[in-house]
Amino acid sequence: MDPATMTAVVDPHIRAALAEDLNAGDVSTDAVVPAHRHARVDVVCKQDGTIAGTDVFARVFSLVDAATATRFAVADGDAVRAGDVIGTVKGDARVLLSCERVALNYLQRMSGIATYTRRMVRALEGSGVTLVDTRKTTPTLRVFEKAATRAGGARNHRFNLSDAVMLKDNHIAAAGGIAPAVRAVRARAPFTSRIEVECETLDQVREAIAAHVDIVMLDNMGEADLHRAVATIAGRAAVEVSGNVTLANVARYARLPIDYLSSGALTHSAGILDLSIKHLVI
Repeated sequence: MDPATMTAVVDPHIRAALAEDLNAGDVSTDAVVPAHRHARVDVVCKQDGTIAGTDVFARVFSLVDAATATRFAVADGDAVRAGDVIGTVKGDARVLLSCERVALNYLQRMSGIATYTRRMVRALEGSGVTLVDTRKTTPTLRVFEKAATRAGGARNHRFNLSDAVMLKDNHIAAAGGIAPAVRAVRARAPFTSRIEVECETLDQVREAIAAHVDIVMLDNMGEADLHRAVATIAGRAAVEVSGNVTLANVARYARLPIDYLSSGALTHSAGILDLSIKHLVI
């Protein structure tokens, strides 16, 4: 992550996570290592996968003690294998012991998302379909989870509600239809904003195209209707498909003439990548 994002957005999250774990101190470490002792540990992979969050991992230690030195032999987005020693951390043994779980929580979670994402991206290779994430993220942890999908090879959809116009079913219902919803947006939103409309039926697709929207999202349509919808759009808008897209079914979308495929599963259903901090040497 860029330095500004790290300082302004990420650091407060890390500080809160450290406060949650340390609270009144580390009883175990304070007893075993009561004074400063220089030490080193290794970061070890226990599963094959894709790594993400190396900068966040390092930041956990450096926020507690700037003298801590973290070095990785891999970068975010790299493939890792079970048994690989992918990095080392050197510094005060008390800091290494007290911060390891918070640091690993970020690295494991982000790497798990990147691993799941990379598998889905590979299933779409050669199709021309771009995989994108969604806002179905863990509350307050979006910055980490969307960084992880990028490391896995996906692109980010809008980060928050201010980023882009997306008219969903309830917006359309509130406005009384797609056409009045689009008119309302054009009267208020910045002229630089693209307009995306969620469509569940072919009639809605026709209405969206008549309103000259920029992106049509085809939501939870069967394959036959998807082909009909794409034919109806006929290149007059970009096409995004969404709705229960997972690793188990993503390959079927590679056969469709669409531009984007969005999946909430990238963030809400990915597990962790099993990583560990081992081999402490003082």
